[in-house]
Amino acid sequence: MILKPTLQDFKNIGYHLGKIIIGLGVSMFLPLAIGLIQHEINPCLDFLIGIEIAFIVGLFLKKICFSEQDLNWMQGMIVVCLSWLVAMLLAAIPLWLSGHWNSYLDACFDSMSGFATTGLTLVQNLDHISYAHNFWRHLIMFIGGQGIIIVALSLFVKGFSGAFKLYIGEGRDEKILPNVIHTSRFIWMVSLVYLFLGSVALGIVGILNGMGSFNSFFHGACIFMAAFDTGGFAPQSQNILYYHSLPYEVITVIIMILGAINFKLHYHLWMGNRKEILKDIETRTFFVTVTLAFFLAAIGLYQAGIYPKAMLLFRKGFYQLISGHTGTGYQTIHPQQFIADWNELALAAIISAMALGGATCSTTGAIKMIRIGIISKALMQDIKRIILPEKAEVVKKFHHTREIFLDDKQVRAALMITLAYLGLYAAGTVIGMLFGHPFLNSLFESTSAAANVGLSCGITATTMPAALKLTYIIQMWVGRLEFMSVFTLAGFFVAALRGK
Repeated sequence: MILKPTLQDFKNIGYHLGKIIIGLGVSMFLPLAIGLIQHEINPCLDFLIGIEIAFIVGLFLKKICFSEQDLNWMQGMIVVCLSWLVAMLLAAIPLWLSGHWNSYLDACFDSMSGFATTGLTLVQNLDHISYAHNFWRHLIMFIGGQGIIIVALSLFVKGFSGAFKLYIGEGRDEKILPNVIHTSRFIWMVSLVYLFLGSVALGIVGILNGMGSFNSFFHGACIFMAAFDTGGFAPQSQNILYYHSLPYEVITVIIMILGAINFKLHYHLWMGNRKEILKDIETRTFFVTVTLAFFLAAIGLYQAGIYPKAMLLFRKGFYQLISGHTGTGYQTIHPQQFIADWNELALAAIISAMALGGATCSTTGAIKMIRIGIISKALMQDIKRIILPEKAEVVKKFHHTREIFLDDKQVRAALMITLAYLGLYAAGTVIGMLFGHPFLNSLFESTSAAANVGLSCGITATTMPAALKLTYIIQMWVGRLEFMSVFTLAGFFVAALRGK
């Protein structure tokens, strides 16, 4: 028998959702400050409207849903799930008011793309957008990369009940420190330190390339926020191609890789335990998959004959490959060149890289390296069982910040999530084909959306049907949350309608 949700369930969910909405409203003060510094009056009004709406909605929910009860697992999952949808709707308000998006749906598309660190965009005339709105695009990507709930846990330290349920619901399952509040603070500390260093490095390169001082460091901060959070938004419409700079590309490759690393591994590195890089199953698997994917891509590009020189192959081939594998979505080629210039083998390699993704508890999306590593270990274990005598006992271990014995529960969980992602990639591909796009194009764009990458082969455009825009929004949302909290929300609605 399915139990109907109680009034207390709704109150707990609404109260904690209200706190998160207020936190999002507070974050809008940063682009407002940028607008004031640059004397951008209309953009400032856009953000004042957004702040007012966020505070009204947040305070209203806190008032009518006031609750002192702790969140249970179901409620925590639903708060997380709804937080991302509400964040999309609220963050889209100042974007839509700017006039650079054709519709509120287009603004919601970019808002979800930002929070989910995807990078697909429907913005119009990006090269002439205000500093405030441009900064907001990248800030929501920075917030989404760390996690909306991580922001909430960092801000609402006192009296934030059910913290661990919220943390798990956002697709994270590892505590770096004993307390999830301290874990959230550490994640933000790491991100802010890297933000300073990365912005300075990119800013200096920008100045050396002839950009003005303010623009250099503004672009550096924006590019870092999107690269470290494996997003893909850029201040200019040509993306990274705009800068025409090898140092810029090298620095962003380093930042993308840092963003794809598990925050727990960052902790070990900060503590001086650098051997973890070589021992951890995720970094080993990442090295193997990147090598194999680039090998296939290089063969395909050699066959196509478009990048004959090694440096060109790095800047146009490897850059796109590592950008896809880390889930960043930065491009040094035009979207249409994937279809026009790359052959099927090279495209298959980059689609595979996008589908695999980076590490767990990082800013990247997709299947993730720990699951690929576990499945590979399980396969090797089964092969050994077949080869060795029947009485031989085969035990497999893997190192993931500590030695862990492989068991059936881990393998089953890894396989289930992997199959769910493959199903999500396939669903988007079929829908893309129903709207008349070729199979490979549809698979490319669907994988990019569902794996939260942001590379595009040209399908994502303001002219695509609203149903396809909604499809990619759902894929970005579900892929970022890794299914479980979304399934919980669906079950909650079923229980509300059919429960007793």
